Amino acid sequence: MSEQAGSSAPGPHRHHKPKQFAPLDFEPFAGGADPARISEAAHLAAQALVRRGRDSDDPVVTKRLVKLADEQGLEAIAEMWAESPARSLPGALWRLYAIRAATIQDPERISVYFRAGKDTAQVSHVVAGAAEPPGADEMKSMADAILSGAFDGEFDVALERSAAFCRVVALGQATLADGAEHSNENHASKLTRNSHLLVKTAEDLEHAANAWRLGELD
Repeated sequence: MSEQAGSSAPGPHRHHKPKQFAPLDFEPFAGGADPARISEAAHLAAQALVRRGRDSDDPVVTKRLVKLADEQGLEAIAEMWAESPARSLPGALWRLYAIRAATIQDPERISVYFRAGKDTAQVSHVVAGAAEPPGADEMKSMADAILSGAFDGEFDVALERSAAFCRVVALGQATLADGAEHSNENHASKLTRNSHLLVKTAEDLEHAANAWRLGELD
């Protein structure tokens, strides 16, 4: 998945779609218009949101931040952050919110992928922190806990947990693709493609976690 920031020079008002990132069969949302203004607003909003969460020890505030996309609509977050570079604070936040949203929307399917990958990706399974057995409810709880940790825990740990979750799901998709290769070639191809994109997202999240530890994620 290629994630490029828009030009810094102001340009005409136009509409476009964000680049694909890690689809858990998750469709892209329409993005914004002016790249320079979008980039500036995205970084300011991301910094304010993380600061708000980390400066508060009120669990109600954390819960409200976790459910921000539920209340405001993921499209609103996508319009602000989906065009940000993957290895930036707004880009990392977008991935945390979008992965949670995809999981909440279809936890049964995500749990199928997770179960198919967890025994092979044992280290990532442990880092992700899913309860056993990892069913639909456990997937939703884990998605909430990971995003919550970005605000009331260590931000880099939340990114690493999300990356590990992506790796387990990606491996599960690849495993299921192998099993479906002869019976449903189109479905197998889609799973394989999504698996590769999800691995790239895991790599971006891991890079962002390291940048956060170095004080370089902005």
